[in-house]
Amino acid sequence: MPVFLFLKDHKAETIEVVTAKVKQVAAQLNTDTLQFKLASGPVGVMAATNEAVSEAQLPMMIYVYGAVFVLCLISFRSIKATIAVIVPLYVVSTLAQALMTWLDIGLAVSTLPVIALGVGIGVDYGIYILSTMSGKLTQGMAVQQAYFEALVERGSAVIFTGLTLAIGVSTWFFSALKFQMDMGILLTFMFLVNMLGAIIILPALSAVFWRKPK
Repeated sequence: MPVFLFLKDHKAETIEVVTAKVKQVAAQLNTDTLQFKLASGPVGVMAATNEAVSEAQLPMMIYVYGAVFVLCLISFRSIKATIAVIVPLYVVSTLAQALMTWLDIGLAVSTLPVIALGVGIGVDYGIYILSTMSGKLTQGMAVQQAYFEALVERGSAVIFTGLTLAIGVSTWFFSALKFQMDMGILLTFMFLVNMLGAIIILPALSAVFWRKPK
């Protein structure tokens, strides 16, 4: 016999509360002759999907950051350079998840790849800056001067690329589809903040890692 529950909305938080309550009640009332089964109807499918996405989030991020770590390590042959590239990406990913919470954007099959996309595109900015800086640092140049030279050679390209991508997806703000509007806000944020991380956080870490003794 089906038992229907009509929810006020289909937000992830609402589904989690209802699912947890149903499981609790089922555990109390189940007997050998009476069994309550969950996950019927569209909300049940959403609940199962949300659980699968939640379980896949951490492995996906580990794979993404693992690939970035290995490739940066191969390219720069330096643990310090690799960390200097990855730390800004991690900061931006954390801020993006905080923005999703603030904007009430649920973690779903369609939103999960966006964070990975931001990491994949955001790493380019750091590589542009650090590839130039590493060559200057190898020549014995001070971090401040190496950063200045990197900005002269690559800074305009990094800023132009970041602004071009951000302006392009910012047009989604005006979409009538809520999902497209939310993704426009999230991607614009990630493109801009990744760019700022490459030109602010990365050189700050470089100044710590390649500090010369007085």
